[in-house]
Amino acid sequence: MALTIHTNYSSLLTQTNLNKTNNALAVNQQRLGTGLRINSSADDAAGLQIATRLGSQSKGMAVALRNVSDASSLLQTADGAFGEMTDILQRMKDIATQSANSTNGVDDRKSMQAEYNELGKELGNIMDNTSYAGEKLLGKNGETGKFKDPMGFQIGASKDEVLSLDVHLQAKGVGTKLSAVSTQYDPVRTTGAAVEVSSSGDANANIDKLTAALDAVGELRGQFGASINRLAHTANNLSNMKDNTEMARGRIMDADFASESAMSSKNSMLMQSGISMLKQTAQMPQMVMSLLG
Repeated sequence: MALTIHTNYSSLLTQTNLNKTNNALAVNQQRLGTGLRINSSADDAAGLQIATRLGSQSKGMAVALRNVSDASSLLQTADGAFGEMTDILQRMKDIATQSANSTNGVDDRKSMQAEYNELGKELGNIMDNTSYAGEKLLGKNGETGKFKDPMGFQIGASKDEVLSLDVHLQAKGVGTKLSAVSTQYDPVRTTGAAVEVSSSGDANANIDKLTAALDAVGELRGQFGASINRLAHTANNLSNMKDNTEMARGRIMDADFASESAMSSKNSMLMQSGISMLKQTAQMPQMVMSLLG
């Protein structure tokens, strides 16, 4: 290499390497400061795109998990209401069965009729007023609450992950069966004879109707139970997918502190040695001048 004054090749080369080392050290410090391997698209363009997609999927699954919990709560509320209706109908059936026995007197059956009527009122109260988040679920005869229309629960991060539930016909059937076993359930009903258990014959005639009402409620509860069980499995699967998606995103985005610390130490030493060498290369023109002396 020729000795010159205008061009100090050693100095230029040292400056170039010093700039590279300084940039690398800045990246190390940024990663250690933020805890992220990718802080801009320039760090890893392809990795950032993949991580963004994984992050979007993970956030979507987190919202879906909340949706699943809300859907489960709604269905459990409805199932609890029908569970109480099952108990009421069973008691009404017991009363009808007891009243059908000829050992009872007139006063006995009057007492039974009074309890039967009150139980019928409570059936109406449950159908009318069972609510979730301020909205009625059932409504009279299953015709006015949330269940009168098909429901779709968003249980995943994509548009296709939907649990559909349509129990309108079952709810309507329950309402029809309840109207058949108690006038008090629907006090505005204007057709049909009052439902009585104050005579042996009337009581006996209602036993099969009460059994049919119990079956209708049981069928509807079966629909709720199946959906609740499915939602429980959905929640478990979503949690598993979300955890693993977060792990995959972390492997792309998170900084490896052990590696970055080692690289930071290395680049710091290179910076110091580069600065030291730059001082020495600055002396080369002076050495050239010594030849002229």
